Amino acid sequence: MKEINVFLLSMLPISELRGSIPLGLLHYKLGVFETFLLSYIGNLIPVIPVMFFLEKFSEFLSNNFNIFKKFFDWLFARTRRRTKVVEKYGPVGLMLFVAIPLPYTGAWTGAVCAFLFGIKKRIAFFYISLGVFIAGIIVTLLSLGIIKFV
Repeated sequence: MKEINVFLLSMLPISELRGSIPLGLLHYKLGVFETFLLSYIGNLIPVIPVMFFLEKFSEFLSNNFNIFKKFFDWLFARTRRRTKVVEKYGPVGLMLFVAIPLPYTGAWTGAVCAFLFGIKKRIAFFYISLGVFIAGIIVTLLSLGIIKFV
C-alpha cells in the first residue's frame, strides 16, 4: 500500500514527484531506488495522455461549455506567462523548466507547454522525461539532507 500511495501521489498535477519522493523516503521509509523509480514512472504516466488528448479535449469542452472556455483560456495564458524559458530555448528550455522542483513546473505543466509551443510529442516526451529525472535527483538529495534548500 505504501508503494501504491507513492506512485499515485507522483501522478497528481500539483504534488508530482516533489511530494511523492519525500513521502516515500521520510514517511514510509522506503528505499531510495524504489521511491525514485515509483515516483519517476508515476510522474511520467500522465504526460502521455495530456500530450495526445489536451488539444481535442480542450477544444471540445471550450466549444460546448463556456466555463471550460474560460478555464482553458486562463490556463493557457498563465502557462505561457510562466514559461518564457521554453519559448526562448525550445525543448532544452522545456527540460530546464520541468527540472526545477517548484510547484507548477513539473511534467504536467511541461506537457501543456509542449502543446502550446508546438514541440513535437516525441521530442517533448524525451525532454520532459529528462527534466523529471533531474527534478527527481534534486528532490531525493533534498529529502535525504545531502543538499540544503536555503
